[in-house]
Amino acid sequence: MTTQEAGPRSWVVSASTWLTPRRIRAHAIVLAVCLWGVCAADFLTPGSFDRAANIKFQDFLSFYISVRLIHQGRTAELYDDQARTAAMLAIVHPIDVARESVFPPTAHSPTNVRLPNLYGPQVALLFVPLTYFPFLIAAQIWVVLNLLLYGFCVYVIWKSCPGLRLHGPLVALCALAFPPLFHVFVRGQTSVLVLACFTAAFLAFRADRSWLAGIALGFLAFKPQFLVAIPLVLLLSHAWKTLGGVVVAAGAQLAFTRIYFGPAVMHAYFDTLWHVSRVIDAAELNLAPIQMHSLRSFWTLLIPWPEVALALYVLSSVALIAVAAVVWKSSAPLALRFSALTLAAVLFNPHLFVYDLLALVPALLLLADWALIHAEHPSTPALRVLLYLAFVLPLLGPLSRWTHVQLSVPVFAALLCFLWQTSKTPSHKLASNESAVV
Repeated sequence: MTTQEAGPRSWVVSASTWLTPRRIRAHAIVLAVCLWGVCAADFLTPGSFDRAANIKFQDFLSFYISVRLIHQGRTAELYDDQARTAAMLAIVHPIDVARESVFPPTAHSPTNVRLPNLYGPQVALLFVPLTYFPFLIAAQIWVVLNLLLYGFCVYVIWKSCPGLRLHGPLVALCALAFPPLFHVFVRGQTSVLVLACFTAAFLAFRADRSWLAGIALGFLAFKPQFLVAIPLVLLLSHAWKTLGGVVVAAGAQLAFTRIYFGPAVMHAYFDTLWHVSRVIDAAELNLAPIQMHSLRSFWTLLIPWPEVALALYVLSSVALIAVAAVVWKSSAPLALRFSALTLAAVLFNPHLFVYDLLALVPALLLLADWALIHAEHPSTPALRVLLYLAFVLPLLGPLSRWTHVQLSVPVFAALLCFLWQTSKTPSHKLASNESAVV
């Protein structure tokens, strides 16, 4: 090893050694207290508005509006912005609208907020039972269900990780402090369902049920941007059973939606998907890129010329898809292969907001388990540092508004490259002591 190589490696080893369980526990406690303390202080106000005059659980309100329109027989207006705005103002209590006079005029005022429907109409059917409750109660029920499902997914993945078995309290604490969970809660998002799909897929792969794993991944059609990379990786790696399951599940979901809602609604949905960048920019007040954590937003922030940014996104995505396919075809343990598939789905995702990073939970747990089992592996210190950065950097996303660099994305890409390098190691050197994972 040269002196130039030893310098960076020495720094990585020192950083990895510094990340003791005690320090990680302390960081997680501080992060959890800060995030959920801010959430409590912000949300403990009467009515539908928080202290910053934002609508509470704003993304859930969009789903709630969709169900109300369906109940009223107005499915043709599911993607009509004017109809959705009128429905929003009807749901928000008049006393809340009156609060606009208390706050200075901002873009967060109810009359200025846009809640476009970016989801397939079938997603609204999940929320039908909640429409029997007022908006705020329905939203609170939804986020509690999300927390329970999130906890269950973390638990079942943790149970499959022998290296993490003795670190249950620390895993639970880190799960609570994971920044994307905070965003899922305050916005009332559906990203826990994405996590559930990835969790079910991993458990099916672990049970050697590739077809069922494909079915679980195919259910991601409700967020189709997650199904851009996964079919390509499976196709390049000739994983035909899994790919068949993805196609069948996604196709069945779309067929059901078209039959239930009719072609006109589906046309409006696909038109919204085609112009999703324009819709998001308008709804998010042009701050969307700083809330995103994929290659598309990374290049958009970094490069001021849209055509060049798009070209770099395509080229880098193709390279990472090829890397993920090589890992998936390798004889590496399932923990590494599945993590590569998940990272590819996240990085290639053209519109991945911070709350959607919840999909990384299985990969982070599996890789942490691998690092504990292979503590003597020469690449383990780098992996430990990358996992720590992947955990905390989503919290710093808003800084990219001034730095124009979304730091989380290079870390995710580095994790995928790590998996590529590690997959070259003969399987018998990787699989020792991890029969429960392979």
